[in-house]
Amino acid sequence: MQNAKILWVDDEIELLKAHIRFLEKKGFRVNSVSNGVDALELIRKEAFDIVFLDEHMPGMDGLTVLGEIQKITTNLPVIMITKSEEEHIMEDAIGSRISDYLIKPVKPSQILIACKKILENKKLVNQKVNLGYQQEFRNIAMRFFDSQTFSDWVDIYQKLVFWEGELEQNEDKSMQDVWEAQLSEANTNFCRFVARNYLDWVNTRDSSKRPLLSPEVMAHSCFPHVGRGYKSVFFILIDCLRYDQWKVMEPILSEYFYINKEQTYLSILPTATQYARNSIFAGMHPLDISHRFPRYWKNDSDEGGKNLFEAHLLQEQVSRHRLNVKHSYHKILTKEDGQAVADNIHNLMNNELNVIVYNFIDLLSHSRTESNIIRQLAPNEAAYRSISRSWFEFSPLLQMLRFLSTQNVKVVITTDHGTIRVKRPTKIIGDRNTTTNLRYKQGKNLNYDERAKHIFTIRRPKDALLPQMNVSSTYAFAMEDYFFAYPNNYNYYVKYYRDTFQHGGISLEEMMLPIIELNPKSVGGPTPPPKEETQKDNVENSRSEKFKKKYGNRSNRKKKNSGGSRWKW
Repeated sequence: MQNAKILWVDDEIELLKAHIRFLEKKGFRVNSVSNGVDALELIRKEAFDIVFLDEHMPGMDGLTVLGEIQKITTNLPVIMITKSEEEHIMEDAIGSRISDYLIKPVKPSQILIACKKILENKKLVNQKVNLGYQQEFRNIAMRFFDSQTFSDWVDIYQKLVFWEGELEQNEDKSMQDVWEAQLSEANTNFCRFVARNYLDWVNTRDSSKRPLLSPEVMAHSCFPHVGRGYKSVFFILIDCLRYDQWKVMEPILSEYFYINKEQTYLSILPTATQYARNSIFAGMHPLDISHRFPRYWKNDSDEGGKNLFEAHLLQEQVSRHRLNVKHSYHKILTKEDGQAVADNIHNLMNNELNVIVYNFIDLLSHSRTESNIIRQLAPNEAAYRSISRSWFEFSPLLQMLRFLSTQNVKVVITTDHGTIRVKRPTKIIGDRNTTTNLRYKQGKNLNYDERAKHIFTIRRPKDALLPQMNVSSTYAFAMEDYFFAYPNNYNYYVKYYRDTFQHGGISLEEMMLPIIELNPKSVGGPTPPPKEETQKDNVENSRSEKFKKKYGNRSNRKKKNSGGSRWKW
């Protein structure tokens, strides 16, 4: 702030000599003029750090001078000073993107604070953020060893993502390496937590003893809103959306929606589209899909697309939940696909449920692997988030959401899995039918270092409710930021895939996924069901509970005897 140059423009500048002397004692260099014409001439000749501009001056008033200043330079901070508190003047000044607004009479201390806000804001924020993270660092680190539940790890991950966002805005990067080391340690402990508990989670029906899992996402966060007073419910799945990517999109949507609810669920393994997304739309684990709907399931070794029957699986789940509603399913792979849906959004309002799958983020992660240009554009997580936000700002998806923000709808946004930037290779050997994914392998006779703590092995796929290609198939999952590489051409493939974004394995970034419920700001909320219908529902629910207490859950007993799907909703 020392030696910063200030231009003060006021037709009563002689009355402000005390203020000017005060600023000069603080180390500022102050030029003063009494009219807009002289001010503009000085700005054309010299560089200034701040302009104090009187709003009410004879001849050229302050707002007019402000407009002319912005034609000369768009980066010069202007602080408007006025005697008037009229709302329209404030709105005009703020609309013209002033840096601050002060009401006369101003005190020297007010002027100094305004200067500090502009000139030292970054420095003060940097110091505050670094100090805040230093204080939080120990608390987060201590929790790695105390965390016993999934909700504990949700809290840890959300704190780490918050501090990542704060630190990346700092010009001082001294704490960035500390944060990265802490995230790595968090991932190590989280992966061990998942390895200890995963098989229990997928095999227990007691939801209080496990996280919310992929097969339950629609039944938990979408179906309860259908037919509950909203004209339509939109379930939007953005493929491969990480929690940190959602947080940079959140401010954009907050202009149009209330964030009614935000929660975190756990993606099933493998954290790959074929498994996780099919599981969401079927409301079942992959093993149950392969048994109950074999025509809709393809194993890793089968040819053709692995997610071609999502609409059919969705229909089966809707029917199983006895939702007698008109619904639609749209998968968007290109901008043209997205624009076609956006142009047709009015007609979709005739459906009580609309499901939209948006594939851009997943395509971006694959393109980054294959394209050196995109890899240079997104060299790290911060740049990856920035590209994701830029896409969202100019996408047909935001166009759709802006329209929906004017309607009586419920919007649910989620994803099927995330990605992690892989850095460390680990060797594995398999036969020609072994899957090619870098974060998980399915095959027989997999050969790798079984003592490695960064590999999670499932030798009996049925224990994890996973199908298997043959009797002796096993699954191996890379944990933390490791990726599998074959010994053949090892150095070439390690160099090619290192530092790329991959999914399929176990990490905070891949498994900790957001579910966001949005309510439009411009609409008061859903219309409740008619009173008679509500009373009827209550009577039916009461009868159902009495029946279960007396006779047990008949549907569960029937399912157990029939050997059908393990998941019954």
